Amino acid sequence: MKAGATFFFLLVLALTSSCERQEEARPVRVLVAGISHESNTFNPHPTAASDFTVRRGAEVLERAEWAQAMDPKEVEFVPTLIANARPSGVVARATYEGFRDAILAEVRDAGKLDGIYLILHGALHVEGYDDAQVDFLRRLRELTGDILIAASFDLHGNISPELVNELNILTAYRTAPHVDGAETRLRAVTLLLEAIERGLRPATAHINVPILIPGEKGITSVEPLKSLYERLPKIVEIEGLMDASIFVGMPWTDVSRAGMSVQVVAQDASYTERAQEEVVALASELWRRRSELQFDVPTDDIDGAIQTAREAPEPTVFITDSGDNTTAGAAGDGTLVLERMLAQRVEDAVVAGIVDPEAVETCVREGVGAPVDLTIGGKIDAVFSRPLKIHGNIRFIAPEPAAGSRRRPVVLQVDGIQLVLLKESRSFTSPRDFEEVEIDPLAHEIVVVKLGYLFQALRDIAPRTIMALTPGFASQTVEDLEYKSVRRPIFPLDPDMEWNPSFP
Repeated sequence: MKAGATFFFLLVLALTSSCERQEEARPVRVLVAGISHESNTFNPHPTAASDFTVRRGAEVLERAEWAQAMDPKEVEFVPTLIANARPSGVVARATYEGFRDAILAEVRDAGKLDGIYLILHGALHVEGYDDAQVDFLRRLRELTGDILIAASFDLHGNISPELVNELNILTAYRTAPHVDGAETRLRAVTLLLEAIERGLRPATAHINVPILIPGEKGITSVEPLKSLYERLPKIVEIEGLMDASIFVGMPWTDVSRAGMSVQVVAQDASYTERAQEEVVALASELWRRRSELQFDVPTDDIDGAIQTAREAPEPTVFITDSGDNTTAGAAGDGTLVLERMLAQRVEDAVVAGIVDPEAVETCVREGVGAPVDLTIGGKIDAVFSRPLKIHGNIRFIAPEPAAGSRRRPVVLQVDGIQLVLLKESRSFTSPRDFEEVEIDPLAHEIVVVKLGYLFQALRDIAPRTIMALTPGFASQTVEDLEYKSVRRPIFPLDPDMEWNPSFP
């Protein structure tokens, strides 16, 4: 070989080796995206783009605990778009497609990727789609092929086999009320990175369990779910298994996939049979104990709940207006509880709150201290509620919100009741929500919130809780709802049905 040719050969070899070293040293590239929503199909008002909070680009990684936990020299996150909205009606088709197409456009321009992490909910439902989450994933697959995809979910998701088939890894919250959201997201990312590093091709065993319950019967800190969820970390310790999940489901999304489900993620296809064994065992135990899935607090109709609260020895009793539960997609403008409290002449209570943007605007114009005559509520939910005429005095008006925010609550004194009026649907789930309207909930005899179960921060302070079984788009009595698409038979709609979990 001539000297010039030898030099050229050695130069090419050196450059090739250098490129290989740089390739080995480059961080793993993981694209991040998500479209999350808990869709209540009984609520007739569609959820529009303006109802979503949208983060793009670098905003996706701000305050993202799962991203901050990673070494940027080892992992490069490629943020695209995260869209999430409060639970409400079905998502408008154009809204979903706009978010989906924006994400897909960024995927096309993302360059070489090693994996994808998706932040999903599991109960998204979109106008005109059988399962928009499956549509989203299939379109991702068309662009990225067999790339590893992991997703984190709320345990109130309705999960279909088709969705599982498009994912390599899925994991869900293990607490309801939820206190492990950050932990779940970090687990999903960690599992994805492990699979990439080890060259694994995870496969998931999945079974839909024909049980349809409200989340209020799916509390993870009480039996029968307590012991079932405690089994999940033990399953992960089994050789070849990576993760395990139990989904309680979302009963107010009237779709064929609604209901409970269980999943176990295996490292690869060679461990699929072991994963299936664990899935069958979990599903069998759920089915065996289905009748034990009950409310964990006393329940009553609204008049009974009010009377019990007035007679209770505890200084404060929380009543949840469960049929108008805004965390389950109900309207939040139901007036029944307020109407009955006024009829019973309750002398010391808080109602937090009722959605009526027009009433809020009237109060803002009138100012603190002014008397007002209003007709409130019953405008979004005109099925189970009706507008209510009230007279009150304005006690509090929140400061004008920052640009882009629609939140501006006001408080009226209506006889013995402090009534919070809201411009948009929201939920009072912690003491901080009451601080925002300058109310100390424990200074009152009765506190009404539009929830099903109390969220943990309120559970921690509530001396006593009663769930009022009120009518609404989130009625707890699922047997009375007019389902059209939920698969049948399913318990408890078909209480005498028989079922055994199995794989083909």
